Amino acid sequence: SKRGEGRVRLRAALARCLSDGSATSSPTNPTAAARRAGHGPVTTGKAPALVHSTSGWRKGLGPCLLGDGFPSPSGKLSEMSMVLFASVVRVRDGLPLSASTDFEHNKGVQEVKKHLKVLSKKLNHLPDRCTLKSAQYNIHFISSLGLGYMMICSENYPNVLAFCFLDELQREFITLYDTMRINIAVRPYSFIEFDNFIQKTKQRYNNPRSLSTKINLADMQTEIKLRPSHQLTMLDVGTVNGNVHAHSTPSKGIAPNQRLEPVTLPGIISCLLCLLCAALNLIRAFHAMENVFQDDEEEFNNIAVFFIGTAACLYQCYLLACYSGRRNLKSFLMFGLVCLCNLYLHELRNTWQILFHVTVAAFATLQTRMRQPQGKAPDYNV
Repeated sequence: SKRGEGRVRLRAALARCLSDGSATSSPTNPTAAARRAGHGPVTTGKAPALVHSTSGWRKGLGPCLLGDGFPSPSGKLSEMSMVLFASVVRVRDGLPLSASTDFEHNKGVQEVKKHLKVLSKKLNHLPDRCTLKSAQYNIHFISSLGLGYMMICSENYPNVLAFCFLDELQREFITLYDTMRINIAVRPYSFIEFDNFIQKTKQRYNNPRSLSTKINLADMQTEIKLRPSHQLTMLDVGTVNGNVHAHSTPSKGIAPNQRLEPVTLPGIISCLLCLLCAALNLIRAFHAMENVFQDDEEEFNNIAVFFIGTAACLYQCYLLACYSGRRNLKSFLMFGLVCLCNLYLHELRNTWQILFHVTVAAFATLQTRMRQPQGKAPDYNV
């Protein structure tokens, strides 16, 4: 009789389990329906914006983050929640040192890149951790040791992951490259090979399952709570109705690192001829100085004109070889000065000598005009 009662109780328990299972999988259960639809677990009530389980990370079970834009337990961000662009710039002048080559043609991303470029010029005057939020995309950046690390991500990408991403770029960049090499860099994107690390890191942060046990989100989250990032506005960028307007004062002087196009063979020849003319003027000046003790005022004037002609020829060589502001105008002025000097010295030189000096000056002026500054450096599709 006891065995029979036990069998009856066992059958009753199995029946209750089956009935509970059918109720759970019924279409009226929103949680089950959401799971079958592939939307992941559905939370009810007021869920916190960020819930982090450190035990899940330690066991290698992937991120356990919930909330808008945070990874689901499956370890995948939503399609629009991702890192889109990253770059490394020098703080003192905003020179881009490296950036991700994405071939991104989205108009919205291209517009945000303009904002990022404006901010990169102002890093010297901004806090070391900032965020700029726009309609669809956010810009996060940090600066340290004279370098700025900037990124563009979708608006719902978690701030914790964003600053962990930038922190990882910072640690790797200062490890790979020497400070002296960074300071003497002249051309944009001198460290474009760092893009390989940026791409690998982007892939990991766009698939947070691969981040398990590799970053400490708890520490970064605590740091952000204690020292939150400074929130920038479009006024800090200098935008009006979505258009970028530079409010900074125009730069004075000449860019110290401006380069000219490679010198050609005619340019080298003109430079050598200018040096020859300068030497001839200098020799005639020394010969004229032999009679300086005769107190002849005309000789003093001739010596001065010879020295002026020498200086004009040497300055033409300088304008041809180096970049200078308004170099074309200066070159024309030097040509006119050479002509005036030879006109004053017409009694001391024959026609062929005067023609030689004027022709050399004109040739040097033409070569200076033809050797223009180099155009904008290629942006490597960044």
